Amino acid sequence: MKRIDLQPAYVLHTRPYRDTSALVDLLSLDYGLLRAVARGVRGKTSRKRSAIQAFQPLLVSLSGRGELLSLNQAEHAAPGFHLQGDRLFSALYLNELLMRLLHAQDAQPGIYRLYQQALIRLQQQGPLETCLRCFEFMLLQELGYAWDLHVDAISGEALQPQLDYLFDPAHGYQALLSPPTERAQNLFTGAELIQFATVITQAEDGQAAADNAAKRLMRQALRPHLGAKPLLSRSLFAAKTAPRTLSDADTAGSVLPPEDNKG
Repeated sequence: MKRIDLQPAYVLHTRPYRDTSALVDLLSLDYGLLRAVARGVRGKTSRKRSAIQAFQPLLVSLSGRGELLSLNQAEHAAPGFHLQGDRLFSALYLNELLMRLLHAQDAQPGIYRLYQQALIRLQQQGPLETCLRCFEFMLLQELGYAWDLHVDAISGEALQPQLDYLFDPAHGYQALLSPPTERAQNLFTGAELIQFATVITQAEDGQAAADNAAKRLMRQALRPHLGAKPLLSRSLFAAKTAPRTLSDADTAGSVLPPEDNKG
């Protein structure tokens, strides 16, 4: 029997379960992604109902065997993050990335802190694209999928702004020996890649702004790990169908569909 007491966590996703319960996916500090049943949480008198909100720092207690645990307690640990508009959509995107990329009950304290820092930046109105690109790259870095930002993966030489490079998510950058005949999606100039490295290394200071090349690069980097299934949060952003604020949702985070998490 596993027992987890007063564990710092955030709700990533909820969905209804039976008449009054919910299935909840949590990002926890010491246990990584946790899946749990919150029994009776959708009942009108449930004390847990107001606690199980996305972007709300929680302390949770769980118990059980296997991957699906019982959520016994959830209480606010600090004031929640109040996000609206594009910043709410962006935070939902972060949640979906974590749901798709993390293995259940795999301790990832660095990812918990990375997520919390991203929410702080979103609430502080920092550069939105810079926040997203940094989160994406650092998430891949925490998972062991990142590449060297500064060198040619084949020669080991520093990137040159005047050269063109092909990007391979598994290895990194490779310089072209002759000018390209067409601009493929995985083709970048050295100047674009050097700018991207600057965005990542100066993330704490917010001095560099991410551009369209950075978005294109990170989409290619994430694709092998996300698979062919589209991200719903991107569709929601395009259609503008997410709740304007968290209070507009019955159980915040439920605007995302259930996902088959990695075991």
